[in-house]
Amino acid sequence: MNQRFYLFPVLVFVFFLANPAWSQDQGNFLPQLNVSGVRESDSGILSPNKVLSGDELQNKLAGSLGATLANELGVSATGFGSGASRPVIRGLDGPRVQILQNGLSVGDVSSISPDHAVANPIQNAHQIEILRGAAALLYGSGSSGGLVNVVNDRIVTSMPDVVSGMVNTSYETVNQGKTANIELDAPAGPLALHLDSAISNSNNYRIPGFAEQGGPNANWEINPGQPVNIPYSGKLPFSYSNQNSLGLGATYLRSDGYTGVSLERMNHNYGIPTSEGGFIQQSQNRYDIAHQSNNPFDGFSSIKISAANSNYQHTEFTNNGVPSTQWNNTATEARLEMAHQEFLGSKGIIGAQVTGVTLNATDLTTGNYAIVPQTKSNSTALFVIEEGRYGPLKTSLGARYNYATQNPNSSTQFPSASSQDFVPNSYGPPSLQNRQFNLMSYSAGGLLDLAKGYGLGLSYTVSQRAPSAQELYSYGPHDSTATFDIGNSNLGTETSHNIEVNFQKTLGLIRSKASIYRNQFTNYIYGFYTGSYSQANQNFSVVQASQANASIRGAEGELSYNWNQTGLGARVFGDVSQGTFNSGGNLPLQPAPRLGSELAYQRNGWLSSATYIYSYQQNRLASWEIGPTPSYNLLNANLSYTERIGKVNWTAYMVMKNLLNEEIRYATTPMSVRLYAPQPGRSLLLGIRAAF
Repeated sequence: MNQRFYLFPVLVFVFFLANPAWSQDQGNFLPQLNVSGVRESDSGILSPNKVLSGDELQNKLAGSLGATLANELGVSATGFGSGASRPVIRGLDGPRVQILQNGLSVGDVSSISPDHAVANPIQNAHQIEILRGAAALLYGSGSSGGLVNVVNDRIVTSMPDVVSGMVNTSYETVNQGKTANIELDAPAGPLALHLDSAISNSNNYRIPGFAEQGGPNANWEINPGQPVNIPYSGKLPFSYSNQNSLGLGATYLRSDGYTGVSLERMNHNYGIPTSEGGFIQQSQNRYDIAHQSNNPFDGFSSIKISAANSNYQHTEFTNNGVPSTQWNNTATEARLEMAHQEFLGSKGIIGAQVTGVTLNATDLTTGNYAIVPQTKSNSTALFVIEEGRYGPLKTSLGARYNYATQNPNSSTQFPSASSQDFVPNSYGPPSLQNRQFNLMSYSAGGLLDLAKGYGLGLSYTVSQRAPSAQELYSYGPHDSTATFDIGNSNLGTETSHNIEVNFQKTLGLIRSKASIYRNQFTNYIYGFYTGSYSQANQNFSVVQASQANASIRGAEGELSYNWNQTGLGARVFGDVSQGTFNSGGNLPLQPAPRLGSELAYQRNGWLSSATYIYSYQQNRLASWEIGPTPSYNLLNANLSYTERIGKVNWTAYMVMKNLLNEEIRYATTPMSVRLYAPQPGRSLLLGIRAAF
């Protein structure tokens, strides 16, 4: 399908968004910076973001972070069954989309491969934030796609008057999924105590039609000479997910701030629905500390120190239960943030951040390294973010300097190239040299009030990223993607230049927002399919880390009527993006264009909504990708009723997913799963929640 046809429906309704037919009052005030995360406000156009919270979050909450965010504007997801799904923002994923928990890195290995689940239990999340632009520079320099911050408020920042909390339980038909979670906050003298726990168990889910795209005799050949056919229908093998978590927190609250600590234990056992199948057992211990003082000295409104240590581990098993690979990741991060008071019309945050990570991957059969050698990664950063108002103009400025190092274990013994039986060309391992990178990222944006309630914004962001350990040093077979991965220790810094034009209408019954952007990359890092394969490793295709100049162009838009208010509400929305190499050809794993509409009704405790999304066929694939990815129609609906009985708000809810029972395959999922594992079919989820 021609790209012009993709763009036409989006641009048509973006044109209508810009029609200044409605005008409301808009106050002139200085944007307020929140050092614990960005909230949607009038300044959102400068650092475009989305915040999920309250009923909206509860209605969209799924078993994984990617599935929860998959239908947000500009966001898609990878789909490795129920257990592993990571958000893809504007065609970018992996290390270009950083995942945070309460403003600090989650500390897992989900950015290395899409079969690695995000180690961030979200059943007790209070808020999920999607950050881009200057706001993203608070937390990282390499997140050219953006950042996702999951806020669970384990370190309570205000004293609860009495014991309060929430209890929730639900059941889902498509996978016999059972979920229960509890959350409690309680005062104890000068301390505020917190407890949360969640358990979620789901079996293999039902799929419409056959597991294999095109039926059981499609003869897909993702590796040379290795056609794979699978006969599955009904329930998809290795699509289950079982997870439990426990979180504890204690905060000492003062009139001028707080000091708190928290800990978390998470266990996750989930299947990997490739053609062969397998599963992963994952666990993580995490410890956080946060201290904030308000008005600590002249000129500053607050100072905050936060730190986290996470010890992550997962073991990969074959389809017959034999352990094959163990991954360990130990990460420690500390941050200092100082928010200064208004100066020359601007408020801002200055700070520093230090991160240290040790990554290990061990082949449990041989005891040697697996895929990537042990690598120690360190990063030191300084950052400053400023936002201000000057008459009708709001401004946003940000800068971040990072010094990053990658230090592999130089004694690692790679297997010889000859032992891998490469055909037709042989590939040796990368050299184990230490690397250092000086990274400078910055952002500037402005929002001009065109009229009362209308704003036109322009932002420009330069983001630099150092190559990751696996991009530099990997050398070995990767079962979940059916590839033989080879790093390149000579990779240089990846730089993105993103320019974006935004329009928004923020007041009145009818509101709108639209964005058109271009992200130009220098030295874009990607896995290049060389055309060779390894006969010693099931003919896995040889994929080598490479660099090339590339660009991603896209548009997003939304028009809403009376949204999230009492009575009837409606909205239409759409997004499109396409990545290409400057020398020709398409970037791999790019999302398909989408259009959607939503109706909602809210009154007297009732809340109902229905969402329809049409995803176009994705036939603009990289030269080595098999396709096209089929189009699909997604229809979801929600219904809930809340009644206060005594001191408890009781909510009964029903969530209906994929009501049309469509075969859904994400173009952002690698071929090894996309061709053999569609998303779940029609499903009904019933639950009850009590808040007190």
